[in-house]
Amino acid sequence: MGPTAALLDDARRRLSGTPREGLGMLRRSRWRADRIVRAGEAWHLGVLLLTDDGVLATGEILRAAEEVRRGYTAESARARAERRAQARRGGFGEGEVVHLGWQVLDPDAVDSGAASGPLALIDGVPGVRWSPGGALVPLAGYLDERIALLRS
Repeated sequence: MGPTAALLDDARRRLSGTPREGLGMLRRSRWRADRIVRAGEAWHLGVLLLTDDGVLATGEILRAAEEVRRGYTAESARARAERRAQARRGGFGEGEVVHLGWQVLDPDAVDSGAASGPLALIDGVPGVRWSPGGALVPLAGYLDERIALLRS
């Protein structure tokens, strides 16, 4: 096990008993309305989603909600409301957080020197890029901070 996987395993141990959020996947059907179904659950740690056996990069985050007719000033607001309704139709509870469009990351690739999503090595130390334009920061400190925020 490499240093990145070891840090993630330690984070899982420290997060034991902490609530998780739902992972969703879009399901299309010719006979039913499109819906977002549950694909698992993960701890949300900023740009990372930590599952029991993997790590993912976050995508879109939304809350499931019943479909309601409203006037929208922007097409993007209409599309977001539709995705919220798709999550509700797919079985997520009203107001439940749903992560959509997440990407599987490879800690072993990071340990071998390649980047995987926001994860990469900084002088041989696992790091994470917390925003697209942000610098890489050490993964250990990032996880410590995010776990403390999640537990508070």
